[in-house]
Amino acid sequence: MTKKVRLGIIGLGAQGSMYAKFIKDGMVPSMEIGAICDIDTSKEAVANTDYPGVPFYEDYIEMMESGKVDAIITTVPHYLHPEMGIEALKRDIHALVEKPAGVYTKQVKELNEYAASKPELTFGIMFNQRNNPLYKKIKEIVDNGEIGKIRRTNWIITNWWRPQPYYDQSEWRATWGGEGGGVLVNQAPHQLDLWQWICGVPESVYSKVAYGFRRDIVVEDEVTAVVDYGDGATGTFVTATHDIIGTDRFEILGDQGKIVVDGSKTATVSRLKKPERELSDSMDMEDVKKLFMGQMNVEELYSQEVIEFDSPWGEQHSGVLENFAANILDGTPLLAPGSDGIKGVRLANAIHLSSWTGQEVSLENLDEELYLEELNKRIREEGKFSERKSSVRNSVD
Repeated sequence: MTKKVRLGIIGLGAQGSMYAKFIKDGMVPSMEIGAICDIDTSKEAVANTDYPGVPFYEDYIEMMESGKVDAIITTVPHYLHPEMGIEALKRDIHALVEKPAGVYTKQVKELNEYAASKPELTFGIMFNQRNNPLYKKIKEIVDNGEIGKIRRTNWIITNWWRPQPYYDQSEWRATWGGEGGGVLVNQAPHQLDLWQWICGVPESVYSKVAYGFRRDIVVEDEVTAVVDYGDGATGTFVTATHDIIGTDRFEILGDQGKIVVDGSKTATVSRLKKPERELSDSMDMEDVKKLFMGQMNVEELYSQEVIEFDSPWGEQHSGVLENFAANILDGTPLLAPGSDGIKGVRLANAIHLSSWTGQEVSLENLDEELYLEELNKRIREEGKFSERKSSVRNSVD
């Protein structure tokens, strides 16, 4: 019988339950559920019913030291991912952390450094969108230079609509101390990762961020960020949780073409016949007139291809789990190395810090101590916000 990786699932909430079901249903052939852990003791009855015979633990350290698991996945609050990842690696247990890798770069850096000291172990992150065939194809096109050098990128991703009851369902949600931020750390980490994975890491960012703009929360629910890639290339990232209609549109403009992604489902790839500057220099005003009046055959200028893929629900997540297991078993390259997790965290930190200071922030030289100082200041302040909110609600009641 082929060896299987025994996975310890830490946190049997929505995400942990989903992964457990994928494994139970055979969507991850190289894995089996080794153990389940949750501090909520009521989850034990659920685990016993849905996954009979699988050991249940309240303490994740006890689970790690039980000898029942070869690897773990951390479906827990964001702050705990680095700590749990390190504790697993210390015990020679492979670690797959959920996104984001952490809340601030300093803690994620500690995880990365410890993982680097254990190269024989597998360290991954659940960036399931990297397993989306559409985005894999787009990265391939960009990496192959098919649209030339990137000149501008834009991503509007506002289809994260969340009503007020979503935020009110628990005390830790949408807090600096509980989640470490709002839309940037909870809803949009996959897009922040894909943006950098495909287009490259920016040099700096300047942002305008609104905190509690359209919701009664202390963290961000509206973000507009402008990044600088160097050599004149720029990018924008817009996200929000109050747009009930929502938009998901990603554009990458190169000097030899353009990619437009709509709804993360369809990509239109335009490839110029010649570099844009050559076309500009070779046209006379009669050509320009024909182009503007729709009299020129655009096929003389560029070709277009529409790309679509079917991606059944769950396939992307289960694919990352199977790839993680394959890396453990036979060294198959990771789709999402855990060390990449710091990139999205750094960008989110830089966006926050830019809005707090009103300054452009370097990605390469991000002031981690200043970020942590500002974050802790907001954690202290949000207690007063909670008191005020409670007072207002009591007076209304």
